[in-house]
Amino acid sequence: MTGRNGRTVRDLRRANRTAVLQRLYFDGPLSRFELGPATGLSSGSVSNVVADLVADGLLEEAGSVDSDGGRPRTLLRVAPGSAHMIGVDVGETRVRVELFDLTLTELARTERPLTRQGYDVEVIVGHIRDGVAEVLDTAGIAPDQLLGVGIGVPGIVEHTPDRGAVVHGQTIGWDAVPLEELLRSTSRLPDTVRYFIDNGAKTLGQAEMWFGGGRGAHNAVVVLFGSGVGACLVTPEVENGRAVEWGHLTVRVKGRRCRCGALGCLEAYAGAESLLERWREEGGRPPEGTDEETALTAMLAAAHPAEGGAPDPVALAVLEETAEYLGAGLSDLINLFQPERILIGGWAGLQLGTRFLPAVRRHASSYALRHPAEKVTIDLGRLGPDAVTVGAAILPLADFFARGGRRCAPRQAGFHTEAPIPDEPTG
Repeated sequence: MTGRNGRTVRDLRRANRTAVLQRLYFDGPLSRFELGPATGLSSGSVSNVVADLVADGLLEEAGSVDSDGGRPRTLLRVAPGSAHMIGVDVGETRVRVELFDLTLTELARTERPLTRQGYDVEVIVGHIRDGVAEVLDTAGIAPDQLLGVGIGVPGIVEHTPDRGAVVHGQTIGWDAVPLEELLRSTSRLPDTVRYFIDNGAKTLGQAEMWFGGGRGAHNAVVVLFGSGVGACLVTPEVENGRAVEWGHLTVRVKGRRCRCGALGCLEAYAGAESLLERWREEGGRPPEGTDEETALTAMLAAAHPAEGGAPDPVALAVLEETAEYLGAGLSDLINLFQPERILIGGWAGLQLGTRFLPAVRRHASSYALRHPAEKVTIDLGRLGPDAVTVGAAILPLADFFARGGRRCAPRQAGFHTEAPIPDEPTG
């Protein structure tokens, strides 16, 4: 049956289940009495939806509270063990795979280090496939209990009807790589378990907007600062977030060559890889045979030695210049999008941390237009180095919410297209 607005009874039931699930997920435990005004549903609708969700094993009792002179009210919450998700971060130094329960509590993790040749597609596919099998085995979770596997990757992700998610990762040498197709062809997972693939900066942004420093903001930018730089933009017009290739804005005509092949990109000056290269070019001595994270730690120690040590002037100068480039890059985002908040995440951003932040803020303010600069706050992300994997796991979770807490049907021919992500409640 279809109503005047084109919605069927099935659509209405799904929307009601979504409303109750989301409210309990973000604000629970709550009683049935509290769920009514919180969701805008009638008491009858709440009772019916709760009964369905309890029967499906998605909700459980969580104690009770006294009411005003009446019987105690039973509290409800989302049942953590009722479903599971996997988040994968195809990062710059490693592939990280984490298994979560429905409330995003980590149950198991594994990491596969990447070498300079690590972006070989077959290597990455193998790391993801084996990592997924390992975390499931470690936690004793059957594959059919998964809602899906979310994966954050470098580059532009195109969702196609015939090949699934295709990755255009120019900086890592990936030219239209059909990652979803490759994973599915070697998958050990049942057809009910789908892959959700998106840009790593977007998954970072999704995590910070749902659970971190972006929660409650309607207009924000979340920056991923690692070997390269990227960003996720969230505005009232783009509520689910959109990855923007911010690192490939031109900041200097005929400047340094970027990993993408172009000249003068922001990434060629503000990314951790270029930061270390510039230190070496100016006479610095990064440790040999180490990964970028270890080398950046050494650079920070050289620029800011323990008490009594003399700072390395070259390391200090390069870091200060990087802060200016990053601040100038943030000023472009401030002028273009006028965000309420800018959050800096990624392994390099978190490692540089609070010592780096005042200079970045100062330069962003000096390069940006005064009015939007006065309204924005610039802080570090709150979710730490696991934010990309958490955000990746949110992708199948959000799809689950959009389906009203129903699992995917077995995959038919072709691939799924990206599902809308429900808005996180802010009040």
